[in-house]
Amino acid sequence: MAAEALDEVTLGLLTTKTGALAWWRIRNSSLRTSAAAGRLRDAYHHHGFQAALHAANLARVVTRLRSGGVEPVLVKGPAIARLYPERGLRPFGDLDLCIRPDQHAAASVILADCVGGFSPVDLSVGFAELRARSWDDVYARSHVVTLGAIDVRTLAPEDHLRFLCLHQLRHGMPTPLWLCDVAVALESRPATFDWDVALGTDRRRADWVACTVGLAQRLLGVAIDDTPMAGRARRLPAWLVPSVLAGWGVQCLADYQAPELSPDVWGLLARAPRTVRQYWPSPVAASVHLGRRFSNFPRLPIQTVDAVARLTRFCLRRLLGQRPDLDRH
Repeated sequence: MAAEALDEVTLGLLTTKTGALAWWRIRNSSLRTSAAAGRLRDAYHHHGFQAALHAANLARVVTRLRSGGVEPVLVKGPAIARLYPERGLRPFGDLDLCIRPDQHAAASVILADCVGGFSPVDLSVGFAELRARSWDDVYARSHVVTLGAIDVRTLAPEDHLRFLCLHQLRHGMPTPLWLCDVAVALESRPATFDWDVALGTDRRRADWVACTVGLAQRLLGVAIDDTPMAGRARRLPAWLVPSVLAGWGVQCLADYQAPELSPDVWGLLARAPRTVRQYWPSPVAASVHLGRRFSNFPRLPIQTVDAVARLTRFCLRRLLGQRPDLDRH
């Protein structure tokens, strides 16, 4: 590509935190001396330093939790980053840890004593993203890996691929970086990878996972001909790829601002048009929220029902003085 074309997409790459990956792609090409490449190289260095900092903090967090009898399981960004060619190529802002449900209170107390002392920790109760899979079953398949100066437990490759797929679908596939995670998980899977475990017995969720893998093939070129998803990848719903690309494109606009919750219901309703634009669910997120199949059935009715349900729930919680739970998709 021409240097001018790279310059046009650099803002989008930096906004979606894929600047380091872009630099990795062009570092040995003639583009490496362009002005845009300099910005991408800076992102690469920055994320590398951040990865080193997070690795040191992870050792402190895990050590502190274990001293209190809590064994965490590392998931999402920090866990998948180890499978990239360099860990700094996959930036993340916090440490995602799953805790056995009966240990969550103890873990929260331990971490509360260290607020500000290390990287932010996103503490999850069990493996909610995996749905219908017990802690004991998932934990039994997990394994210990070495990250920096600490041995930490992570999900089995099958469970982690499923976790990554379902997590980003629930959030409407908001960023290309998350789909890169799926690509990396696919390309690094072991020869013993069990697709029956990854897909599960729920046919609808298995199809969601298959469609996500199909997107990784369609948009990132991942080779999946030797997987059970090869056929599904060739017949994705007509709306899926355009809606995902459109969502990514919005974030790349120079004037994009992430939606912010209004401090009160009336302020939210007073800006109704803007509120609808900000919180209108993507076709992907709405389908997952309502448990719908990824078919060629029009998504607008599904999005409308989901938007009304979420806005109603938000208003009721605010009126009752409860914390709002209106997701930002």
